[in-house]
Amino acid sequence: MPETEIIFSVQESPEGGFEARALGHSIFTQADTMDELKANVREAVRCHFDEGHAPPVIRLHTVKDEVISV
Repeated sequence: MPETEIIFSVQESPEGGFEARALGHSIFTQADTMDELKANVREAVRCHFDEGHAPPVIRLHTVKDEVISV
């Protein structure tokens, strides 16, 4: 049964911008802005899967680490 969605974990890059890594697939991309990242993720998914086999939904799960003092 084909996958209905692919999930990416997105976080801010230490060098600036954003990084996205697919869960369960060897797909990684990065960009300076969130809009660029979305376009790069779409392109990476298209390149990773054969024509017509890419999941129709891409879910971006944004992870943000914050350190606070007590």
